[in-house]
Amino acid sequence: MSVQSSPAKEVERSDEFDKKFDNGEDVSKYLDFSKANRPGREQKRVNVDFPVWMIQSLDREARRLGVPRQSVIKVWIAERLEKPHP
Repeated sequence: MSVQSSPAKEVERSDEFDKKFDNGEDVSKYLDFSKANRPGREQKRVNVDFPVWMIQSLDREARRLGVPRQSVIKVWIAERLEKPHP
């Protein structure tokens, strides 16, 4: 993230910014969030064919949890991928 160039919100020195941050002060007014991103969080759309029985089971679980089917799929896959492999 970059420091904004607005004179009213400009920090005079980077060590002042660091000190404010280290003291727990709100430094968000000095940052430009318009171009911020979280590395490793890019998304890519994929299409997967599931058997009807599996879709029905996913839909039941999604209704039970009150979330979209896609959320159930994402969480279950993430949980499986995070498990240590022998």
